[in-house]
Amino acid sequence: MADAAPPPGKRKREQDAAGVEAAGTEDKETKEAGIGNGTSASVRFPFSGFRVKKVLRESARDKILFLHGKVNEASGDGNGEDAVVILEKTPFQVEQVAQLLMGSPELQLQFSNDIYSTYHMFPPRQLSDIKTTVVYPVTEKHLQKYLRQDLRLVRETGADHRNITLPYLVSQSLSIQWVDNILDKKAEADRIVFENPDPSDGFVLIPDLKWNQQQLDDLYLIAICHRRGIRSLRDLTAEHLPLLRNILQEGQEAILQRYQVPADRLRVYLHYLPSYYHLHVHFTALGFEAPGSGVERAHLLAEVIENLEHDPEHYQRRTLTFALRADEPLLQLLQEAHKS
Repeated sequence: MADAAPPPGKRKREQDAAGVEAAGTEDKETKEAGIGNGTSASVRFPFSGFRVKKVLRESARDKILFLHGKVNEASGDGNGEDAVVILEKTPFQVEQVAQLLMGSPELQLQFSNDIYSTYHMFPPRQLSDIKTTVVYPVTEKHLQKYLRQDLRLVRETGADHRNITLPYLVSQSLSIQWVDNILDKKAEADRIVFENPDPSDGFVLIPDLKWNQQQLDDLYLIAICHRRGIRSLRDLTAEHLPLLRNILQEGQEAILQRYQVPADRLRVYLHYLPSYYHLHVHFTALGFEAPGSGVERAHLLAEVIENLEHDPEHYQRRTLTFALRADEPLLQLLQEAHKS
């Protein structure tokens, strides 16, 4: 999500479910592995107050909650401003949990039956953090983005993309000033894991905000190309093969060097439709079911490269399948075009 220009240092990734690095204590092994660059310094939200207006989405399975609220109501004209706060339980860190269980954790018995018993455990502060993403200020488009909706599959031909999808998305897409801020080193420069500075075939590799960098099970990085003007998979031709090969090879090598995760344990792919229209590639742990990694949206980079090697105009011609929300105007436009 990676998904109004945000304040410096804040990124609105697809969203679907972005995450802010959790501040907290890093253990020795984590530091030595190069994981985590948060700070334990106390900070505040970029607004005052948060009055919940609506639960936009929630998932008991993923342990995530999307809230729409009003902020800054005590200042200004009293009407306040809209903000979205996303709360997500962070994954377990095995080393710390093992230490907790070896001690004397605070427990509350729920039930006991033969060999089975269930407890509520109350962990210490450093093990009970909640990954919190703030999107502020937000527009109606942001609220719709995070609102749970029924989905519909559509099949988009090359002509559909040129005549319907692209004109619609150009008129509707959100600002990507935050992308320029990263590429120009105006924001998040300290978070860059690797960079190939070539203006045509280079990129920066940076942790996605969905990953708190405290464990490797949900590893998630994004490669953002330096070259402007490549919006999505549909724009790619044989001209872009050097860029795509660099991202695949150098990105995998950088992750191996930094996190000791080999290429055969990575899923490397592009989204179509993407959440923002500047070419970027997702690197996730193979065992992690990242948002948007399903077959209706994810296109493996290695296969994209092979397709372009066989046909330089493959993605201008190919019919692509993707999902849209049931209330998305683009869905109606594409459905009407296919009826005629």
